[in-house]
Amino acid sequence: QVQLVESGGGLVQAGVSLRLSCAASGRTFSSYSMGWFRQAPGKEREFVAFISWRGDSTYYADSVKGRFTISRDDPKSTVYLQMNSLKPEDTAVYYCAARAYSAYETRSALYTYWGQGTQVTVSS
Repeated sequence: QVQLVESGGGLVQAGVSLRLSCAASGRTFSSYSMGWFRQAPGKEREFVAFISWRGDSTYYADSVKGRFTISRDDPKSTVYLQMNSLKPEDTAVYYCAARAYSAYETRSALYTYWGQGTQVTVSS
């Protein structure tokens, strides 16, 4: 089992930056690829960013390319999502997720472990 806990969300003005953290425990963190997803009110959960087991491959949704950066720190068992130039449409609950496969994956149903989510609200 892997437990994931997100933190770092909050209420911010459009155009500012925010960094989300996801702390993992239970299994060897380096054995899992990680993803960030988000869910806005009335919408389905959508893919945001992906990072591979070794952190050498990353992928992003078109809506966040050039603004968001995913990274991982294995000694600290933590994955991050640096969010710059935030927009009101970025408002959502953000979740981190893990899966024990290295291949790039954007479908939420294919991730095994999930955190509880952290709220990000961006005002205009």
